Amino acid sequence: MLAREKFIITTNHGQDHFWSRSAAHYERDFIDPYVKDVRGNLVRRTLHRLRGPNDKVVADLGCGIGPLLPFLSCRFKTVYAVDFAPGMLERAKQMVAKRTNVAFVQTPFTDLAVLPEPVDVAVAVNSLVLPNLGDLQTALAEIRRCLKPGGVFLGIVPGMDAVHYHTMLLMDRARSLGLPPDAARKNAAQFGDHSCYDFAFSEFRFKGLEQHFWHPFEVRHRFAQAGFVLKRLKKVHLSWTQFAGSIELKSFPAPWDWFFLAKPK
Repeated sequence: MLAREKFIITTNHGQDHFWSRSAAHYERDFIDPYVKDVRGNLVRRTLHRLRGPNDKVVADLGCGIGPLLPFLSCRFKTVYAVDFAPGMLERAKQMVAKRTNVAFVQTPFTDLAVLPEPVDVAVAVNSLVLPNLGDLQTALAEIRRCLKPGGVFLGIVPGMDAVHYHTMLLMDRARSLGLPPDAARKNAAQFGDHSCYDFAFSEFRFKGLEQHFWHPFEVRHRFAQAGFVLKRLKKVHLSWTQFAGSIELKSFPAPWDWFFLAKPK
């Protein structure tokens, strides 16, 4: 078992204070892939099927407020909870207060050299959202570097294509209510939070936070560039309760994020 310890490096990422400020009300403001009626979230199932987890080291990259840490700490020998926002780490500590095999690491994904050892498994659930594409590619390279030979990289990325899908359904809803084309577009834009998105560059901005959203073709492209072989890419259908128009649209499949499973080449 690993004695509780906290590894910290000084960062000047620019977004850490926004994420720390969001930690107190994270559940209210952000889509949750762990809600009960989410379909297709294979993170826990995939981790559960790994052989010999009691002898393995796992890194929860962008652990946030720590929803996955209790699961990981019960199954793996050593858990590194990594986040660049101190406010997130403070909340995450509360999730595993009695566990002695979890170490907290404050560092950005672009510099994982602070990790005390290579890891068998790296997990990134809705945390590969760095808005600067150069930083994003550096982060993927760092994750590959810190994995042991034969290691596994899995997680979830937010789907930009799902925003377009939700917009389509909102447009159909507005038209079914008899709204003329211009009014239907404005209605869909309002309820789809289009003011927060830059659709051309797959960016999302909210209360000072900036995030990169993904198309499936980009997952394949950037992972290959970083030296990963993509083994699986699957939709995680989210809970309609967290989207506008859920009552009228719940007969349709819910919007999605993307689950991925990759290994180093």
